[in-house]
Amino acid sequence: MMPTSTYTIHNFSAGPCILPQSVMHQAADAVRELDASGLSLIEISHRSKAFVDIMEEARNLVRSELGLPDHFEVLFLQGGASLGFLTAAMNFTPEGSSMDYAVTGTWAKKALKEAMKMGNAQAITSSEDTGFNCIPPLPSQSNAGAVHITTNNTIYGTQYATDPNTDKPMVADMSSDIFSRPVDLSKYACIYAGAQKNMGPAGTVLYIYDKDAAGKHGRDLPSYLDLEVHAGKDSMFNTPPVFAIYTSMLTLRWLKAEGGVLEMQKRNAAKASCLYGEINRNPLFNGFAKSDSRSVMNVTFTAADDAHTQMFLEACAAADINGIKGHRSVGGFRASMYNALPISSVEVLVDVMKEFERTHG
Repeated sequence: MMPTSTYTIHNFSAGPCILPQSVMHQAADAVRELDASGLSLIEISHRSKAFVDIMEEARNLVRSELGLPDHFEVLFLQGGASLGFLTAAMNFTPEGSSMDYAVTGTWAKKALKEAMKMGNAQAITSSEDTGFNCIPPLPSQSNAGAVHITTNNTIYGTQYATDPNTDKPMVADMSSDIFSRPVDLSKYACIYAGAQKNMGPAGTVLYIYDKDAAGKHGRDLPSYLDLEVHAGKDSMFNTPPVFAIYTSMLTLRWLKAEGGVLEMQKRNAAKASCLYGEINRNPLFNGFAKSDSRSVMNVTFTAADDAHTQMFLEACAAADINGIKGHRSVGGFRASMYNALPISSVEVLVDVMKEFERTHG
């Protein structure tokens, strides 16, 4: 049975994400004092046993919850996915080779832009000509050294339904759907994900990569952009973002206690079914993404009558619904339904939509 919400605000923000209330309370307590140590989490040494244990638990939880094989490395670094665009390209595109990109939204387009500064990178498929309202087919063959995908597109509300197939190892930005469902790790050389979309607060980025595929780029990389340098220092080549990593660890503990990624997949499917069902039924609203590309994490929709847009936003605000306004690239509305969002919040949004139909239909 899904938990009911005890939030006073129904938080559909696209990021920073909603976090479980238990995580929020534990993180707040740790800022005041970590485990009866007399010190705050944010003032202890990152070399202390207390924080080394936190880092190791966070990395081990990633391993256990995603079922990582032993030959995969786990790092918690900084710079977000925006630095990850270049870091991943530098580490997994061999010198003299290239990386192909599936351009499925704003962030995928930015990833390609950064990779092009490194060397040879190009789009292998794109949905830009249709306004990024779908996930285009990924060619099964590539002449590049690797293929890059963005698994979920927060702005446009599109998502790969499953891990796609290609004859080259994939590199993926999974910032907004990491831990929302199982992942077929055999298809990936590297996964990176900013924490603030579905795992924790802003400030850290998770890298998961196949050690057998690493270190073969043939480049003299700057130390901070070399994942092998970070691995050699157990994610502490420089001072790590202790609060973001600790809170991500707490979120991963919560995930495990709630039943793991399989349970999250089940809950997220129920939330998506609830909201998409109402969008399909209600004549006052139109879904933005094509039905076969719809995201489970970020639901984008618009008012059938533009004159209703502001009125619906006001109705949502009156119902304590936050973060529902759509990105300027799409307009309308966006409901981000990350792991910690309870279905009761989705039901409140659906009730507002039904009442809006009754009063404005």
